[in-house]
Amino acid sequence: MAEVIVVANQKGGVGKTTTAVNLAASLANASKKVLLVDFDPQTNATTSLTTSLGCKDSNVEYNMLHVLLGNISLEKILLDTDIPGLKLAPSTPHLVSIEQDFYIAKKNQREYMLKGCIEEVRKNFDFIIIDTPPALGPLTINALSSADSIIVPVQCEYFALQGLSQLINTVRLLQITNINPHLRIMGFLPTMFSNTNNLSKNVYEDLCNHFSGQFFIDSKGTKISIPRNIKLAEAPSFGKPISLYDSKSAGNLAYTNLAHAILGLHNKRSGTVHA
Repeated sequence: MAEVIVVANQKGGVGKTTTAVNLAASLANASKKVLLVDFDPQTNATTSLTTSLGCKDSNVEYNMLHVLLGNISLEKILLDTDIPGLKLAPSTPHLVSIEQDFYIAKKNQREYMLKGCIEEVRKNFDFIIIDTPPALGPLTINALSSADSIIVPVQCEYFALQGLSQLINTVRLLQITNINPHLRIMGFLPTMFSNTNNLSKNVYEDLCNHFSGQFFIDSKGTKISIPRNIKLAEAPSFGKPISLYDSKSAGNLAYTNLAHAILGLHNKRSGTVHA
């Protein structure tokens, strides 16, 4: 059964979609079967993986809105990508309509719209990564209700900590109301970090002080952060994850390290032993 990981932060521009796309690709490069669910009406994850395949969100026949409305199963909308083992569930800008079309009418089931869809395909993958909108609205709540864990990207810039308490309180609320009692924060991920920028270093130190022990650690025992990297910024316009766009870049190394750290945590929890 797949481990379901949500990438979430209600603040925009923190590297959320970049993390979802490149983590999914790095896990697939490690020979895992991975599904990336684009659950953001901005459709950036969809664009990041389909441009090189010659398709855009506007000409994808079926998407996550059709799945939520019950018109088609999640399994039947999945798209292959340029990376073997990585599949994509595409989004659409019309996903914003789900609140008025369906969410309000299903008061007793509305937090579980996505969960049922995920459960249908969970056995087919090792990891399911869900990209979410930059808001704690119905779509993000549905994603969190479906997940085992959360990765929180945090931009190393001013106001980085703003709003994180709201996200943490939302996680606690989902736990104590039994909507998702087993949901956990897997870790915080500093993004757009520059060791030559004093503000960036100061914000990084603040994060370490606030969330000590909740970072991802690489094989050398160092906290993992995602550098400010031009190649990471360029890759989506070519419809490729960073591993295909520039495998030697610092951005690719960082996401590869993140994937290996997550695999280590996953194996530890599942009791997997490697020779």
